[in-house]
Amino acid sequence: MNKDILKKGFSKLCTAKAMAELYEANFKQVSKYVHATSRGHEAIQIALGMQLLPQDYAFPYYRDDAMLLSFGLEPYDLMLQLLAKKDDPFSGGRTYYSHPSLKDDDKPKIPHQSSATGMQAIPATGVAMGMQYKELQDLDDKTLKDAPFVVCSLGDASVTEGEIAEAFQMAALKQMPILYLVQDNGWDISANAEETRAQNAFEYAQGFHGLDAISIDGANFIESYDAVEKVIETIRTERRPFLVHAKVPLLNHHTSGVRMEWYRDDLDEARSRDPYPVLKQQLADNGFSQEEIDDIERLAISKVQSDFEKALQTEDPKPEDLFTHDFAPTPISEEKGERTPEGADKVIMVDCALFAVEELMRKHKECLLYGQDVGGRLGGVFREAATLAQKFGDDRVFNTPIQEAFIVGSTVGMSAVGLKPIVEVQFADYIWPGLNQLFTEVSRSCYLSNGKWPVSMILRVPIGAYGSGGPYHSSSVESVITNIRGIKIAYPSNGADLKGLMKAAYYDPNPVVILEHKGLYWSKVPGTLTATSVEPSEDYVLPFGKAWVLQEIWKQEDVETCTIVTYGMGVHWAYNASGELGMRDQIEIIDLRTLYPLDEDAIMNSVKKTGKCLVVTEEPSNNSFARALSGKIQEECFRYLDAPVMTIGSENMPAIPLNSTLEQTMIPSTEKVKAKIEVLLNY
Repeated sequence: MNKDILKKGFSKLCTAKAMAELYEANFKQVSKYVHATSRGHEAIQIALGMQLLPQDYAFPYYRDDAMLLSFGLEPYDLMLQLLAKKDDPFSGGRTYYSHPSLKDDDKPKIPHQSSATGMQAIPATGVAMGMQYKELQDLDDKTLKDAPFVVCSLGDASVTEGEIAEAFQMAALKQMPILYLVQDNGWDISANAEETRAQNAFEYAQGFHGLDAISIDGANFIESYDAVEKVIETIRTERRPFLVHAKVPLLNHHTSGVRMEWYRDDLDEARSRDPYPVLKQQLADNGFSQEEIDDIERLAISKVQSDFEKALQTEDPKPEDLFTHDFAPTPISEEKGERTPEGADKVIMVDCALFAVEELMRKHKECLLYGQDVGGRLGGVFREAATLAQKFGDDRVFNTPIQEAFIVGSTVGMSAVGLKPIVEVQFADYIWPGLNQLFTEVSRSCYLSNGKWPVSMILRVPIGAYGSGGPYHSSSVESVITNIRGIKIAYPSNGADLKGLMKAAYYDPNPVVILEHKGLYWSKVPGTLTATSVEPSEDYVLPFGKAWVLQEIWKQEDVETCTIVTYGMGVHWAYNASGELGMRDQIEIIDLRTLYPLDEDAIMNSVKKTGKCLVVTEEPSNNSFARALSGKIQEECFRYLDAPVMTIGSENMPAIPLNSTLEQTMIPSTEKVKAKIEVLLNY
């Protein structure tokens, strides 16, 4: 084998081994924060890492410090994260050791990922999907001699996760350029493979037609390097997925907090497969002298020790560092463009969104739309994507399998390669399988990568009760969504707002969830004609965090006044109720338009003026976003209030029944809001 490759590989292995040994020798000093090391896994990690190029993307998992060294990172870089230091190049001291995120020009790109126990397979596959899309749309970099690909590194125990199946399914179905490296050491934490796996990853991969797989000895550097070299060449040229199952021993603790001697009974056998003496012998077999080998080891140990001493002296983060990079700055801060162009027709709400997406796709080739049933045959179950596949092609508007986790999580990877995906789950009730990706991967990426990898995506969610949708098509889920920090959330009540917010969301570099009430889409529900709008101009944008004050009133001493704070369908209930009561000059309605960021100034200023407040929601009110908001209003406006802040929502039942009588009994209405207004004003 090439002697330079052998020498570099051995040097990296010695460095990773020396780091693991140093951490163990200084256990009390370094165990304040949990860490795991690559000890036993080094050969396959380095053999792969040495062959990646700066245009490639990698998703290493938490045991992959040897792989990171092979990318060109120094022990010092990794130790800054080990000690949670301010200058940790990955996260600024925010996340665990060997949880990398990197955007250096001269190294493979590493988007943020969570603790990588399977969830990373979906964002990684999203990168491969993005690479494929860019090639199909002629957006790829033609100056590159070697086409890029993605590496997703996994522990074998994680392959039992359902989200792995979603990633494998899409990679095989669409033939994406990705390598899944599965490092199989036979253990989960204390459970072993015999207890938890019906088959290993190589055997599992056989069920995914179009996903080729090989199984190798991952503790043998030369075997690993040669095998991976062939696989990488295949992926770069044939643009299809591959799985490498590498058998390796685990020669260190699961993590610093879970010690191997507590439960392992196979340590002697594992040590007999140590990759270190194997590679050391391979150097000797290829003409290296004992002195040369000893020098490589000595230099590695010395480098690790000096880097550790240097890392110990660096600064910890300051308290104020907590408050940076929750979001990337957005360029949209003001309402711009024509909201009501002269001569424009009134259109229904669903079409306002459709036209917004069409305009964006026409202007930006980076924009694409995917989800269940949004493709050419149907154009969405609400016709919210009608005609788009015909106009822009099946590569830009396409159906996915029933895979909410993939739909949501793949946007992390698509965004990482510079695309702007617009995706949807068919109903709010179906968002639950996607919440893991939304919470763990999408929402935290900007913050935990210290601002390097914000996820630029739009997730559309048809929501709310309408027309006897029953228990699986009618739910309101905003209280769950608003408890996920790191995303922006819109909930418009009319078409003009929906179009303006859709445009603002597109130009926002952060993840955005748009909740779209399906009962407002066509204004078929009595009393919702005001959801139709004159279609705003193409350049109309509406910034997030700016509420609409509807029926603005003046401060009055001689009559009772109140503020209704609401959003979505609640705006129509409030508007109709105040009209039927003949009190439009006594009731100010705050249409929030966005639930995060929240226009607190508009809310508090109105309540301080009127002295009474009702929060209207379609969700069951117990433990809800609305109840939390009413508590905040009570706290901030207590001295101005003439009555307790009240809320009205759906009945606190487990689900919305199918029967129309039961459905109407469950959810609020104009009549119910009228009654609550009278209670409040008469308090």
